[in-house]
Amino acid sequence: MSDCIFCKVVSGEIPSDIVHEGKEVIAFRDINPQAPTHVQVIPRRHVGAIADFDASRDTDWLVELIDVANQIARDEGLDGGYRLVFNNGALAGQSVLHVHLHVLGGRRLGWPPG
Repeated sequence: MSDCIFCKVVSGEIPSDIVHEGKEVIAFRDINPQAPTHVQVIPRRHVGAIADFDASRDTDWLVELIDVANQIARDEGLDGGYRLVFNNGALAGQSVLHVHLHVLGGRRLGWPPG
């Protein structure tokens, strides 16, 4: 999608602090971090929301997305715990309509999230 900010990150049109580039996904540091470690892991192809997941075509990127998120947590030393978050829709706080998995850690994370 030409107007999707995360598609522009994938294409290199918007510079980002990339921490991983894989076949199906890319990961980069959040520009407004909510924790000492806050990384976004996104599929390279545009999928608007996790509710749009289709098991007949989307398993490759979703498996890689989770695998990369866990690897980032290990690489960042988040042995004490971390949070993986998908927001789905405006009421849940999804502000960019491109699936993204937040990897958050490096401090105590409260519950409920707020």
